Amino acid sequence: MAALVLVVNCGSSSIKFALVNPEESEFVMEGLAERLGETEANLKWQINGTKESITLPPKADHKAALSHILPKVEKVAVAEGKLKAIGHRVVHGGESFTQACILEEDAIAAIRNTAALAPLHNPANLLGIEAAMKLFPSLPHVAVFDTAFHQTLPDYAFRYALPENLYTELGVRRYGFHGTSHRYVVEEAARLAGKSLENSGWLTAHLGNGCSTAAILNGESVDTSMGFTPLEGLVMGTRSGDVDPNLHSYLHRELGWDLEKIDHVLNKESGLLGLSGGLSNDMRSLVKAREEGHEGARLAIDVFCYRLAKSLAAMACALPRLDGIIFTGGIGENSVLIREKVAEHLVLFGVSIDEKHNQECVGGKAGTIHRLGSPEVWVVPTNEERQIALETLACAQKNK
Repeated sequence: MAALVLVVNCGSSSIKFALVNPEESEFVMEGLAERLGETEANLKWQINGTKESITLPPKADHKAALSHILPKVEKVAVAEGKLKAIGHRVVHGGESFTQACILEEDAIAAIRNTAALAPLHNPANLLGIEAAMKLFPSLPHVAVFDTAFHQTLPDYAFRYALPENLYTELGVRRYGFHGTSHRYVVEEAARLAGKSLENSGWLTAHLGNGCSTAAILNGESVDTSMGFTPLEGLVMGTRSGDVDPNLHSYLHRELGWDLEKIDHVLNKESGLLGLSGGLSNDMRSLVKAREEGHEGARLAIDVFCYRLAKSLAAMACALPRLDGIIFTGGIGENSVLIREKVAEHLVLFGVSIDEKHNQECVGGKAGTIHRLGSPEVWVVPTNEERQIALETLACAQKNK
């Protein structure tokens, strides 16, 4: 019977899940519960390609959604193979976790203690862990951390220029996120390019509603754009990315905003949404509006691309060699325009995009999109669920 891994990814208002056979490219089952806490909460899933959906009770929370999800998963797992382990995505592991780990009491306590660093995500991750452990108490449960991959950053890359005690007592430092995605795509790009991962240097750009770049040397992260929280770095869907730290005090003085209001604006009303004048945080909508002459959409795209190229150029400082640049995530995998415009800002690096290849690499197709003689530029679809499943199985087998 096939060895299956259930991957549970609880976000702040959603739950993604997948039943993965690591030997197969397609998932046995996958689904999404979304709009949790709202009146229109719903659950969608597919089993071997057959799609189904239900409307959840109004204001359904994570526990309510999991009460629908986990029995369905158990039924499919019994029919399709043997469930070997449960892998849980955990956003923030602080400095406690440098790799995936078995979820025992001390690990769960450490995740709970790190909740202040990711208040929207870690508590939700814990809900998924607790619910799954109740239904599958005899199986190994493994935590795979977004931050773990970036724990190889040198101190000069992860430390802020702040008083020492803020780091030693409160853990204020740069952590980085999207680690599972950055790790997956760099390993996949090295394989596709026929290069040795252990002797290579890459720049990666994970571009979705959340965006980050990373510099990866010999398979290890040596710098990344996100920091203490996922707000630092690039322009994102609704997040501002980097702003002057004194903006907080200015907005408080001039507008009377408190910290909660400022935090909400920077995280929920800024980024592409803010730059486009409130039009959209979805790049597909903005590209269409730009074509129709919408000035806010044009500005949002231009700022997004410039800041992204600027970040990639800065990340190059961490590498003694550059084997290629990798685009991934919903925007990175599908937006021909964004890849083209970012490349235009990297002419100093000799980056040049082949128009035909760029047009072809959409909808989940991996490939190279650079012109001959240019540094390699790759589009590699990410697969965080598969990466979590692989790390989960490896961890579970190691700890038998």
